[in-house]
Amino acid sequence: MRILIVEDDAETCAFIARGLTENGHVVVTAGDGRDGLFHATDGSFDVLIIDRMVPALDGLSLVKMLRTGQCATPVLMLTAMGGIDDRVEGLEAGADDYLVKPFAFSELAARVQALARRPVLQADPARMTVGDIELDFARRTVRRGGRKVLLQPREFLLLAELMRNPGRIVTRTMLLERVWDLDFEPKTNIVETHLSRLRAKLNAGFEEDAIETVRGAGYRVRGN
Repeated sequence: MRILIVEDDAETCAFIARGLTENGHVVVTAGDGRDGLFHATDGSFDVLIIDRMVPALDGLSLVKMLRTGQCATPVLMLTAMGGIDDRVEGLEAGADDYLVKPFAFSELAARVQALARRPVLQADPARMTVGDIELDFARRTVRRGGRKVLLQPREFLLLAELMRNPGRIVTRTMLLERVWDLDFEPKTNIVETHLSRLRAKLNAGFEEDAIETVRGAGYRVRGN
């Protein structure tokens, strides 16, 4: 695999790079967020390892910019901030996994491997259609009524999870587990915030809300 490490601490960066290289990976390093952004946007990496507190452009901002630019490369965020709110903030920014310092290299290596082999909607058909919404997995595109809808990677995953269950209610807990890989209650409105953004994009120019809220139960995509 080709792996990019964005880490300003030289000792930590060398420790990670040495271990990954010994495991047979090709490693590129960047000492600040701007340099990391330059490398990450060429699209040639399988996994990005990004420290949250790098200079010039912090890790959270870097990940947000990558996701805004439709970069879907898996991101493992490193940080000394291990609180639940910190983890949720990193995941909301677009990171796929979160590892708190100090850590054992064996755990980092295992998480990198898990991210690299994580199927990207692998079991799904090439396209799914529910009502007037069409989702194309290969092209990572969404259309409603033939009109293209631009979504962020997490919004795309959220819509895909709802569309996998046409006519069925998907609970908040199910979305946390399947879209954010969270097995705990984050005590934030992470689901509601992303659903609000997704709704706004899907509903622009349409009278009917594409996503139905079933009070006290969950959400579902409106079908035909």
